[in-house]
Amino acid sequence: MTDTTHRPTPGPADIRSAAHAPDSRTNSGPRLVVFDVDGTLLDSQHNIITAMAVACRGAGVPVPSDSATRGVIGLSLDDAIAQVTPGVPDSTRTRVVDLYRDAFFALRTRPDHHEPLFPGARAVLDALDAAGCLLGLATGKSRRGVSAVLERHGLTSRFLTIQTADVGPGKPHPAMLQRAMADVGADPDQTVMVGDTTFDMTMARAAGTDAVGVAWGYHPVAALREAGARLVLESMETLPAHLPWSSYPDPATAGAA
Repeated sequence: MTDTTHRPTPGPADIRSAAHAPDSRTNSGPRLVVFDVDGTLLDSQHNIITAMAVACRGAGVPVPSDSATRGVIGLSLDDAIAQVTPGVPDSTRTRVVDLYRDAFFALRTRPDHHEPLFPGARAVLDALDAAGCLLGLATGKSRRGVSAVLERHGLTSRFLTIQTADVGPGKPHPAMLQRAMADVGADPDQTVMVGDTTFDMTMARAAGTDAVGVAWGYHPVAALREAGARLVLESMETLPAHLPWSSYPDPATAGAA
């Protein structure tokens, strides 16, 4: 059953303790936690929606609704634009892709550019890293886009494996997770995918890994459940306690008689 219960938000000490909790399983191989970027670590929807609108107007095609654009965040750019421009000729669609890239780059280089990390993201990354978990990214962004995000937030050396949509199949195909596991030598039962979309959950299940959804992103919680999420987090700070190798007490039941 998917867990979306409201729980007290752990403080920094709780997060560190959960990340260091002992493993009750015998498998001592690498423990890999792979994060989606947009909608999971990074609140980027406003720039994505703006760039999509600019691109569609520039190509003379109908501008999708904000909800339609949010619904394709996480896919590769080509696949995302194909979904929001039904019936549009391929040549025009290619124009939309090019205009989107130009518009997003222009937004990213503005002095008032704002794409914050979600609350708790940095603290959890720090705690997992300190506990010896290997960290990775699997995203629909291009490698150039990911590099810009990591540089802006001071995370350029944090992730051991970075899988992007410009190398091989994008989500929901399992290739990204398969490459990430191969990069670090992790087995599927020691790998967790954390994401906000059904594409992330479907990819994780296809790759044989754990699937953890987040409730603050761009797809509904019910859809994450249906796509196979083991649980859906309401705050990033609770992630360490819910990793499959963690024996840290659940905040909702700790201390209960």
